[in-house]
Amino acid sequence: MKIAGVQMDVSLGQIDANVEKMASLLRQTTAAGAQLTVFPECAATGYCFESLAEARGVAQPITGPITQGMIRASKATNSYAVFGTLEVDGDDVYNAAVLVGPEGLLGVYRKVHLPYLGVDMFTTPGNVPFAVQNAGNLRVGMNICYDASFPEAARALALLGADLIVLPTNWPPGSECTASFCINSRALENGVYYLAVNRVGTERGFRFIGQSRICDPWGHSIASAQGTGEEILYADIDVERARNKHYVRVAGKHEIDRFADRRPEMYTLLAAPHGLKHPARPERR
Repeated sequence: MKIAGVQMDVSLGQIDANVEKMASLLRQTTAAGAQLTVFPECAATGYCFESLAEARGVAQPITGPITQGMIRASKATNSYAVFGTLEVDGDDVYNAAVLVGPEGLLGVYRKVHLPYLGVDMFTTPGNVPFAVQNAGNLRVGMNICYDASFPEAARALALLGADLIVLPTNWPPGSECTASFCINSRALENGVYYLAVNRVGTERGFRFIGQSRICDPWGHSIASAQGTGEEILYADIDVERARNKHYVRVAGKHEIDRFADRRPEMYTLLAAPHGLKHPARPERR
């Protein structure tokens, strides 16, 4: 199965233009053979909103026109797509990733780990358990941006059976080490394919660094963005490689199984509430 990551610029608040751009790029990637295409974080809406009220002005219910437009594009190309958007649900706004396909809406992920940056200063932390969805024969797990800095998020998806973890992101300067090292580590430690797709361009003074990357289950980079401009990455996925967690390097002498070798009884500290408050997070209005 061929996958694609679209490193693209986004227009703040210009939903119709962003959705049409994604639909056009989806036609391009599927023409090149991709069956799943991943777009950046908040690709439908933009990211650098300065208040909850401003973000709520562009956020939509998950079944709204943004998703419907991407479903139409997926049906027209007979392919799957993951894209970032802002979801409104009652009084809450979530930073969300959405998986759509020819069948319609297949999955939604709400960003769990929120940095003190952009719209994440005002969004509600994700409250839906980690989950894996099927895109054809491929099992896809979704994280968003800052989630990659927390290995528990990727591990949860791998334990749920993900073959591929996708990470729509908006990395600004300061995220270079995450782009260069964390993505490969998340792939290696979980034995999965990992696709991180960042946006480019600038938005309200913030520049985005690109550096999108696709890694294989051994942590090797198999596709990397060559610059900080718009670019499409492609890679082939072998689901059997991702599903085999038992590596026999020298039979009977050197074998590794990163799932069977875990010691979860020793990790209970990881689930203990930390009791810390986010510093200076603005009051939600």
